Amino acid sequence: MKLSVLVTLALVYALAPAQLGRVDTVGGTTHDWLTGGPAKRYIVNSPGKGIHVVWIRSQSELTTFPDRNMAHNFYDYAERRWLANDPADYMNSGQEVFLERAGFGTLDVDPRDGQVLVSAHAGSPTRVELAREVSHGSFLYEYAGASPVAEGYAWPVLTVDTAGWPHVSVKGGTSLDDLFHGRMRTWGQWDTFDLVAPAAAACCQNITASRVSHRVVLAWVGSSWPTPDSGYYRESADGGTTWLDIQPLPFPPAYGGDTVPSFHVSSLFPYYDRRDRLHIVAGVMPHVGEQGYVQPAEIWHWCRNNSPQWSRIHRAGADSLAGGVGYNALFAGRPSIGEDQVGGLHVAWEQFGPLNVEPLTGLLRADIWWARDNNDNGASWRVPDRLTDPDSASKRYPAVMDYLSEDTLRVFYLFDLVAGFRVQGEGPATRNPVVVQHLPIVCGAVSGPEPVRPMPAFGPTIIRGSLWLGAEHDPILPGESGLCPKPAQLLDATGRKVMDLQPGENAVRHLAPGVYFIRTEGSRIEGVEGASAKVVIQR
Repeated sequence: MKLSVLVTLALVYALAPAQLGRVDTVGGTTHDWLTGGPAKRYIVNSPGKGIHVVWIRSQSELTTFPDRNMAHNFYDYAERRWLANDPADYMNSGQEVFLERAGFGTLDVDPRDGQVLVSAHAGSPTRVELAREVSHGSFLYEYAGASPVAEGYAWPVLTVDTAGWPHVSVKGGTSLDDLFHGRMRTWGQWDTFDLVAPAAAACCQNITASRVSHRVVLAWVGSSWPTPDSGYYRESADGGTTWLDIQPLPFPPAYGGDTVPSFHVSSLFPYYDRRDRLHIVAGVMPHVGEQGYVQPAEIWHWCRNNSPQWSRIHRAGADSLAGGVGYNALFAGRPSIGEDQVGGLHVAWEQFGPLNVEPLTGLLRADIWWARDNNDNGASWRVPDRLTDPDSASKRYPAVMDYLSEDTLRVFYLFDLVAGFRVQGEGPATRNPVVVQHLPIVCGAVSGPEPVRPMPAFGPTIIRGSLWLGAEHDPILPGESGLCPKPAQLLDATGRKVMDLQPGENAVRHLAPGVYFIRTEGSRIEGVEGASAKVVIQR
């Protein structure tokens, strides 16, 4: 494929609307492999300030990616815009964080002041680097440096505890097989890196700290071929000074008979909620005999405070697949979890289309899915939504924001314009947009569990692109159509905008049942300025 064609495709996908909510392009990269393991925290809320995102950026087509770095962008709540966007070329959006070639890091904010910190590894042999932004949206950083203590480690996953101490989970040892925990109590001075677990699976580790106590937890998958791969976690109640014993994560009650669950290397995303309860979401795969399979894949939630501790969020599979899923992936996997203002839990993951195959690589393309619980601490879950439309791009590496604000779900992900990782030799280098999707939701509106299957009697309402906007007061029921020649907005009964509508299909099944209005320029209905049609959403 010619470069000019790839540039055109990138622009199309960077600007194209997703199925639900609004999509902002915040950057781009040719480095389409953000991690080989589980979902990481690439988006984080600084309450009252804004949203920070990071990703691995490169504009090189070389397999060595000599310009690789961590890029950072910031959405300012006051200005309602991304401060580091380049309107001429999204590949230039975001600020490079480190002063040398670096990558494979994450971010977190200091709970005390909301300042963002970014991790990475750099050099050969690799060492851990840490940067801290001087002030919100300044894109000026101070650096901790590696010092001899942080040399010889790779793939640093970052979290910051309530004392403002940065913590990283890293791989180290002779073959980078062992799992270590690093901590920095004084800025610029790493404490000794402690061995947490030997012989963990490559790139499989994750870490998180509580926002209300001194708890820190590491979670990882241990490779145990030919038996199913096991999951583990290890906690500290004092900010990493002492550690409790390693705890095996029990397998969820998935599958049955001679088919047993196995944690995939892209499993295990831990999270402490605002009540200090530990949650872990996982993608599991079926394992029969000495063989694991990529589907049917299942997404599960675990909380030790619940009874039972496991709840299934989603199951995804197909009779046959038109292509493969590629390196270190499941048919549905890489879940991440966040929390809204009333304690509701939200999980996002990547899921492949069984027939949506990329002809250049023979690999399937993925879309982003989301589910929310029934405000019951994850004991039960609502029917999932697909957040993106299947098309000729593959959407990868979703990360749901840790703490939702403004009644808006925000999910970070990457558009891989040709399915298959360049880093792994699966596909060509492409100018891949990095995006954040904003989805208005109603926090706390769930009154009770909804059936997972079948769908409710009144199925998801779809506002179709052929809707006639001039037909005043006509309720829109599933399947009705007309004419929709231009973009519009959906308003609630008070006249507040809840989402943008684009020509084409706009699913609204995430909204609560009720009366809504469609607003277009130059029209008026029932005292709602600019409204030209009424929508009745039923379940």
